[in-house]
Amino acid sequence: MTRDSENSGLMPAQSRTGTKPGARPATQRSEISFDDNRLLPLLYGEHDTHLLRIEHQLGVSLASRGNTVTIKGPAEPVEQARLVLETLWQRLSQGQGVTGADIDGVIRLVRDAPAGDGAPLRDALLKSDGAIVTRRKRIGPRSPTQAEYIEALAQSEMVFGVGPAGTGKTYLAVAQAVSMLIAGRVDRIVLSRPAVEAGERLGFLPGDMKEKVDPYLRPLYDALYDLLPAEQVAKHMETGVIEIAPLAFMRGRTLAHSFVILDEAQNTTVMQMRMALTRMGEASRMVITGDISQIDLRPGDKSGLVDALEILDGTEGIRVVRFTDRDVVRHPLVARIVRAYEAADRARKPQP
Repeated sequence: MTRDSENSGLMPAQSRTGTKPGARPATQRSEISFDDNRLLPLLYGEHDTHLLRIEHQLGVSLASRGNTVTIKGPAEPVEQARLVLETLWQRLSQGQGVTGADIDGVIRLVRDAPAGDGAPLRDALLKSDGAIVTRRKRIGPRSPTQAEYIEALAQSEMVFGVGPAGTGKTYLAVAQAVSMLIAGRVDRIVLSRPAVEAGERLGFLPGDMKEKVDPYLRPLYDALYDLLPAEQVAKHMETGVIEIAPLAFMRGRTLAHSFVILDEAQNTTVMQMRMALTRMGEASRMVITGDISQIDLRPGDKSGLVDALEILDGTEGIRVVRFTDRDVVRHPLVARIVRAYEAADRARKPQP
């Protein structure tokens, strides 16, 4: 696949861009050809569903004929569609799959990139060091903020991931933990979160410690089972390589050579957060995730996450990555729900 305007290491002189005769000057036409017919069905999707998805989201017209796709529409969306197709093709060429969610993520990346930065951003994200690799899959970013977050997880010893649900904060943290465990860079993974809204009253729940907190840690389990074979997860749980550590049970411990994830941190108290942050030991990593718009503490209680973000702002060795509704990678309706609630919250705030 290539275009005649620049050489990207693809087939030469197979893409043409120009103004369609007789059309408005803003209408552009671009053709892209692909050099491996075996991958075309994966790129186009069954009954061209992938092309239809791109058409719908970018407002362009795509027509496939053999190994060539013709793009028509306004100049900027045409360029975006071309970058999306090139990115998806390179993913397939690298042995990665393409799903509807992948297409949505690439479109988001290209559309949100500053003018002229789409191609450099795409190329940077396709590099092997721009993704988290586990035995089951390679997890690449689906938004510019996710790309920043993945970089922070790889480079920083303590990372705060803050933002709405559905932005991948927890999943990517677990993926990085699994990747580092596989590589031998940490000896264990420690998962923790506040077990109830306003305090950890685990004694009133039936069962042992694991059974008490399992319902609250289900999102972390879901990520683990998606990244590791079920039998490995079970074995690691039995041997303590993967440990469930309710926040109330972390006091007095030093977690060395560990990857620690504190999830739903907006529901920690100030003292709980301070205690959790100081559990970090030698050769350890810690990721704290939360959504400060969903604090369930009692009225008057300050969130430990909010307090930590204020106190630790600018502290060397700590990265804070802030997600917004533009980074939501679940069903597109989730992003619209998040925006609607944020607008309602702003409207409810008393005017100064």
